[in-house]
Amino acid sequence: MSKVLLFNIQGEKRRKLLFLLMRLGLACRELSPAEQGKTIGALTEKTGFSYASAARYTPFTDEMLVMDGLDAGQFHGLLDGLRRDHIPVALKAVVTEQNLSWTAAELHDALLEEHRRLSQNGR
Repeated sequence: MSKVLLFNIQGEKRRKLLFLLMRLGLACRELSPAEQGKTIGALTEKTGFSYASAARYTPFTDEMLVMDGLDAGQFHGLLDGLRRDHIPVALKAVVTEQNLSWTAAELHDALLEEHRRLSQNGR
C-alpha cells in the first residue's frame, strides 16, 4: 500500500498537504520526534524491521516528506500538487532498499546534506 510519512509539518501547510493527499487517495502517517530514531523500514511497516528498536539520534525540526510505494502517477501527482498548491517541503525522499535500514534521522541528515550540495551548485 502506498503511503506518505510526514515529519514536522504543521499549521496551514499541514492542512493543505493533508487535503492534497486525500485528493490523491494517498494514506499518510504523521510522525512524532520520538519516532525519528526508528528505521524507515519499521516506520513503513516492512517485514523484518522492528519498530521497538531505536538508535541514538538527534531530533530534527526540519519538515520532511517520505514517499513509500507510490506508482508513477501518484508520485508525479504529489509533486505537481505540492508545486501547484504552494506547499514547499525541501526535504523529500522515496523509500528504497538502501534507505530502509536508515533511521528517519539518518535519512534527514543525508537529505539535508544533498540539499546543501545542490543549493551550493546553483541547482
